[in-house]
Amino acid sequence: MARETGGEYAVHADLQVMVETRDGVGLATDVYRPADPETREPIEEPRPVILDRTPYDRTGGRLRHGEWYASRGYVVAIQDVRGRFDSEGDFYINRHEAEDGADTVEYLADQPYCDGQVVTLGTSYGAWVQSALATQDPDGLAGMFVNMGAANGREKTFRHNGAFEQRWLAWALTLGAGFAHESLADPDVQQTFADVDVREVFENGPIQRGESALAELPQYEEWTFDIMTTASASDDYWQNPSVNFERYYDQSADVPTVYSGGWYDSYTGATCDNFVGLADRTDSDHYLLMGPWTHLARLPGGHDHSEELLFPPLTWEQPTAGDLAFGEHATRKYRETRKRFFDHYVRGMDTWSDQPRVEYFLMGTGDGHRTDDGHLFHGGEWRTADEWPPEETEMTRFYAHGDGTLSTAEPTASESYTSYEFDPEDPVPTIGGNTSSYLTFEPREESVEAHPLGDRNIVDFAGRGGYDQRTDQDTFGASPPYGPLSQRDDVLTFRTPPLEEAVEIAGPIRVRVAGETDGPDTDFTAKLVDEYPASDDYPEGYDLNLSDSICRGRYRGYRDEPDLLEPGEVYDFDMEPYDTANVFAEGHRIRLDVSSSNWPRFDVNANTGGELYTGAASESSGTSSAHRADGNDDYRVAENTVHHSASHSTYVDLPVRSLD
Repeated sequence: MARETGGEYAVHADLQVMVETRDGVGLATDVYRPADPETREPIEEPRPVILDRTPYDRTGGRLRHGEWYASRGYVVAIQDVRGRFDSEGDFYINRHEAEDGADTVEYLADQPYCDGQVVTLGTSYGAWVQSALATQDPDGLAGMFVNMGAANGREKTFRHNGAFEQRWLAWALTLGAGFAHESLADPDVQQTFADVDVREVFENGPIQRGESALAELPQYEEWTFDIMTTASASDDYWQNPSVNFERYYDQSADVPTVYSGGWYDSYTGATCDNFVGLADRTDSDHYLLMGPWTHLARLPGGHDHSEELLFPPLTWEQPTAGDLAFGEHATRKYRETRKRFFDHYVRGMDTWSDQPRVEYFLMGTGDGHRTDDGHLFHGGEWRTADEWPPEETEMTRFYAHGDGTLSTAEPTASESYTSYEFDPEDPVPTIGGNTSSYLTFEPREESVEAHPLGDRNIVDFAGRGGYDQRTDQDTFGASPPYGPLSQRDDVLTFRTPPLEEAVEIAGPIRVRVAGETDGPDTDFTAKLVDEYPASDDYPEGYDLNLSDSICRGRYRGYRDEPDLLEPGEVYDFDMEPYDTANVFAEGHRIRLDVSSSNWPRFDVNANTGGELYTGAASESSGTSSAHRADGNDDYRVAENTVHHSASHSTYVDLPVRSLD
């Protein structure tokens, strides 16, 4: 079939072509080719092929980029990954993407409509699969545009410094299982997932094997529990080239690549890691492009309309992130930017030669007024650099002190510490940040036959982006009395005095908490905050979250295998809040918040030393949970202590850029 589009060519589509992988599995692929506007027949001249591999239904890519790029001279192949929609095989998240992607690239490069060059694009899972196939260095691969993807699934994506990013449980229950083969084929199975409110699952969790909706789809339950409960690096899955690209940097394809993302994306750290790890390791050109964006856009009120369920608008073209506004200049045209990159490297056009190696949006140059649509105007401007972090930045250490201050002066007290109780059943609520996929289908009385999942709104219940770190009745997981997180007894705040001059940061962030606990395991968390002073629009000020992280005690020091804690011993809990670029304006304060939970962003440590995620104490943990008086045998309240002395210091290293 052929269609007319806004480009130079008409478009011819060959639908559901089955590309066979090395193990015989067929992957459903739609191929869009430039066609003669008059005859509507595909042009004979071979052209570069753009490949997009997705778990979100390849047919949705037709208008988004299939026909758009084909009408402008490219062949476009959009493919369902293994086990999703019309592709054969079983879906196990990210297990087979390296080999399947490489097989597809080589198949396409060998087709008569291809000139031997295959480039790739995709966001989120569509970015994972690009980095995965690159580890195989397939013949024909000529370039990649990797938008918002992973680097090492164990360290900063599925898991995070030992903890579990619960977005993947939410994903499994919604965009995963809700659109699995079995769900699409069986209305009863689809109804099961339509009736699941993920918020209730989290509140009543942790789930157990065989006792949740995932039991309807055993293969989905298997991979979900695998990533929730397995953290040791020795597990084969964490070394799989489809999951851990960092391990295979030296053998990955050396092709021009753009790594793009946003400061409030759930893959921010990984995006920067990939660029830093590969830019100087390869001969080809590599680029980093970072905007002030979240992971895909969400509509006001936290809902997506049906047509945006699987394909929400890209935040590249949104001037806001959460509660923040940056100005219209913060947006970029996504399709056009990718086309300029591909035109330059596979069509020989001079369309990318003026692109800086690093381009990033520096947030925070706005005046902080409340906009007409209710956002805080944080503002910002685009900057360029030759490397990341930029050359003129210097890692500057800010120490926590016993009086709650944060400064570059080292602590002098021989003994100084602050203790608090961490109750796993009353965790610190997540209010935005580097989140994604904390989604649930909007509860409906109608059956899926009357109101299919694809037509239902979804609710984004944890927020994504920058927000005032204060709870209210709409904050998921919060309970009265509502107010600033800094007023909780289990949140320690360390802040600079009001800044006499602006401080600009751009790059990675490092935190070390010198901590101890009274049990075999616990977590420590860190959050970097830009604390706005009181103003007419915000009379109580505004506590803006910039970046956060967590460290699970048994995996402290990024160790490969667990090592439980000795009660009362002081340990270093190292964390890497994701990279950012921000100006702390004059009169603002730089603030570091330390606690032991950030829920539902991360699973909550039961403090027992027992099994991961489920929290159940085991004989091997050497503890029981009889510490609780309420009879809950799966949790214990921990007394955690943060040290801020000369010998045991707690600090944050910030990439401060000289303003001289």
